[in-house]
Amino acid sequence: MAEGHSRDHSYHLVDPSPWPIVGAFAAFILTLGMVLWFHDVTIWVFIIGAVITAYVFLVWFRDIIKEGEHQGFHTPVVQLGLRYGMVLFIASEVMFFAAWFWAYYNAALFPTETMGGTWPPEGVLTFNPWDLPLLNTLILLLSSTTVTIAHHALRNGNYAGLKIWLWVTVLLGISFTGCQILEYVEAPFPFGQGAYGSTFFMATGFHGAHVIIGTICLLVCLIRAYAGHFKPDHHFGLEAAAWYWHFVDVVWIFLFCSIYWYGVGPIAHH
Repeated sequence: MAEGHSRDHSYHLVDPSPWPIVGAFAAFILTLGMVLWFHDVTIWVFIIGAVITAYVFLVWFRDIIKEGEHQGFHTPVVQLGLRYGMVLFIASEVMFFAAWFWAYYNAALFPTETMGGTWPPEGVLTFNPWDLPLLNTLILLLSSTTVTIAHHALRNGNYAGLKIWLWVTVLLGISFTGCQILEYVEAPFPFGQGAYGSTFFMATGFHGAHVIIGTICLLVCLIRAYAGHFKPDHHFGLEAAAWYWHFVDVVWIFLFCSIYWYGVGPIAHH
C-alpha cells in the first residue's frame, strides 16, 4: 500500500512480499541440511540453509519495523492482531514440545525389553539434577524476572532501566547457552544412544535453539531501545520477545522436572 493512499479503516493491508516463499524455501534447505549433516553426508547444505534463513529473518523483521515504527501502520487494532498471532505461534510451539515430552514419557513409563525393562535404560548414567541443571534453571528463572523488570521500566518511561535490564537478560541468556554447551561436552552418554540419549538431546537441544533465538530477539530489542523505537504505549516488539522468553522459561521447568529429575538413575560423577 502506498503511503499516500487514503484509508477509511484502521487495518494494515500489507504490500506483496517475497519473504514468506523465500522463508519456506530456506526452511526446507535448512531441514534437508540437518538430515544430511546427521547422516554424516555434508554440513554445507545446513550452513547454506541457516544463512538464507537468517537473512530472511533480518529483512522481514526490517520491513515490519519500518511499517510499525516509521510508516505508522501498527494501529491499536493491528497491534491486537499481532498479539493474537503471537499467542497462536506460542501455542504451536507448545504442541511442538509436547511431541518430545510424549516420546520421553512413552519410553519412561513403558520401557521395553531392549532397555532392560527399566528407565533410564540399563548402563545409562544420568546427570545430577542438583548440579549444572539446577544452576541453569536458576539462570533462566532470573532472566525471566529481569525481562519483566525491563518491560515494566519501559511502561513507566524509564528508558535507562529498560536498557540495563535488557542487557542483564541477554547476558543471562548467553550464560545459559554456555552452561548447556558445557553440559553437552560432559554428557555421560553420546548423542543418539538409544531412547534416553535421543530424547534427551532432541528435547534439550531444541530448547537450547529456542533460547538462542530468544536471546537474539532480546538483543534486537536492546538495539532498538538504543535507537529509540519503543514507547510506553507502543512496544509490541519487546512484548512479543518477552512472551517468547517466558515460554522458553516454562518449557525448561517442565524439561528439568521430566528429564533431569524424574526417574533419575545412576548419576555420573565428573
